[in-house]
Amino acid sequence: MEYEEAKEKIVAGLTKKLKTKSKFYFNDLTKILDLKPRVAKKLINQLVQEGVLEYWSSGSTSMYGMPGTGKQAGAEHEEKNT
Repeated sequence: MEYEEAKEKIVAGLTKKLKTKSKFYFNDLTKILDLKPRVAKKLINQLVQEGVLEYWSSGSTSMYGMPGTGKQAGAEHEEKNT
């Protein structure tokens, strides 16, 4: 699969699901791409490097999402008033 084709599939797939959730597991992305994990990982990492996807980790869970989406998107750029 070419990079541009993977990019289109991921963006289209995640955009459809954004109404219900904003972060996705690696396995969700491999299902969208319909690729084996090793092949999908290279494409997903490239999408993260180019800013199409963002990597998110809670320390125990790693997920991916589109930049600027989700509940924390607004709070991540706010400064705390102390």
